Amino acid sequence: MKRALISVSDKTGVVKLATTLENAGYELVSTGGTAVLLKENGLTVTGIEEVTAFPECIDGRLKTLHPNIFGGLLAVWDNPEHAKTMAAQGISPIDIIIVNLYPFKATVADPNHTLVNAIEQIDVGGPSMIRAAAKNHKFVTVLTSPLQYDDFAQRIAENSLDHSYRFNLAVQAFEYTAAYDAYISGYLRKAAGRDAFPESLTLTFDKHPTPMRYGENPHQQAAYYTWEGQEYNGIEGAELLHGKPLSFNNIADAHAALAVAKEFPADAVCVAVKHATPCGVAIGENAFAAYTAAYECDPQSIFGGIVCFNREVDVETASKMHDIFLEVIIAPSFTSEALTVLTKKKNLRLLQLADIYGCNSALEMKSVGGGILLQEADLADIAAEEHNVVTKKAPQKLQDLIFAQKIVKHVKSNAIVVAKAGCTLGLGGGETSRVWAAEAALTRAGEKAKGAVLASDAMFPFPDVVELCAKAGITEIIQPGGSMNDKLSIEKADEHGIAMIFTGVRHFKH
Repeated sequence: MKRALISVSDKTGVVKLATTLENAGYELVSTGGTAVLLKENGLTVTGIEEVTAFPECIDGRLKTLHPNIFGGLLAVWDNPEHAKTMAAQGISPIDIIIVNLYPFKATVADPNHTLVNAIEQIDVGGPSMIRAAAKNHKFVTVLTSPLQYDDFAQRIAENSLDHSYRFNLAVQAFEYTAAYDAYISGYLRKAAGRDAFPESLTLTFDKHPTPMRYGENPHQQAAYYTWEGQEYNGIEGAELLHGKPLSFNNIADAHAALAVAKEFPADAVCVAVKHATPCGVAIGENAFAAYTAAYECDPQSIFGGIVCFNREVDVETASKMHDIFLEVIIAPSFTSEALTVLTKKKNLRLLQLADIYGCNSALEMKSVGGGILLQEADLADIAAEEHNVVTKKAPQKLQDLIFAQKIVKHVKSNAIVVAKAGCTLGLGGGETSRVWAAEAALTRAGEKAKGAVLASDAMFPFPDVVELCAKAGITEIIQPGGSMNDKLSIEKADEHGIAMIFTGVRHFKH
């Protein structure tokens, strides 16, 4: 008689599937709670202890680790010696296993969990059975997810459990156990306080349900994955209220906009982003005031961009945004009247992220050829950095200086930001020369630069940026300092009556 072993933690759809198997002539072998559930639903079940002739024990830790189970999973059916051994030992082959694992991830996601709880949710028998069945996929079919059940049931009905199908299930099975082990090792490494950068690094990423039509360009295929085990509240947790699915570039830009918004928990802020870099940022009394100021910073670049708020979007703000083309709007909430206005645009994506200020990722990575660069995220508290006055004139606009420095941290290096009264006036970034970045930012600010402040993500190697500031009417500068020529920049600032402070902290963004 054909035999199917069923042992699942996630019991979604398992009764329906087991019924299909029983009707197709399979003997059902099961364990613990799964066996109880199947019996309660009128199915005939052989308990695992009837197969092993050994009781489940040690609080359920030992139940499937037995030769009668693993012999049935690993035996090569057309090998005469294997058949002889199975007959001599009374081992029956197992045709199908349906196994998913203890909910380790869900357990450690509970903030009240303990290390003891976590360790008890490390499955041992399950991964072993899955790996054994996947290794022997020539003869054994292995299912590890309820998402596979419908297709499997259809194939049972059509008698089409062919080798190609079993092979693909085996691949998925090994991906499943590899991810499970990586998640456990990452959690335990963190619990043990070990180095975040081990000699051998195994990371787990889960495919996000957001489909990717293509990557940065239409000829590039792409997919979106989220990094499991990282405490982060980002775009992957947002709810799409309206519009078509996010594109590859939408997600990259939305992430960049959210990162800037997180810098301002105490103020209503609006962040406009184009091509993963800010083009306008402003704080205000409310969302409308912040948006209006951010828009006026660069009315041209914001067109087709991403806008992120940290306050609810009301109908007044929605109506003003409705006047231009935007790709994505992100906010913790939208009033019903605002939604009525914004949803008139079919393709405008509206993302609701209730907790804008959830956890920030402690680590970030960048792919480089055949490897990755992994580093601690730049979570420096700009306001808490030292602000050493290095010029004769002391700054009078410290809040604007801090505001500008928070923005420049998120602009591609070399980066310069010009700001006034909690609003960016001009941004320059991604230049190979710092003076070129300053020229771009000051040119965009125009006449508004008079009386404004300027922030730089890194030191001034020469006094040329200070000279540009003097010509444009900048009154105060914030920069890290640390150049061999700092003295020249300080002297130039004193010459023009510009106040300048050093923070000692560089904020390159490549």
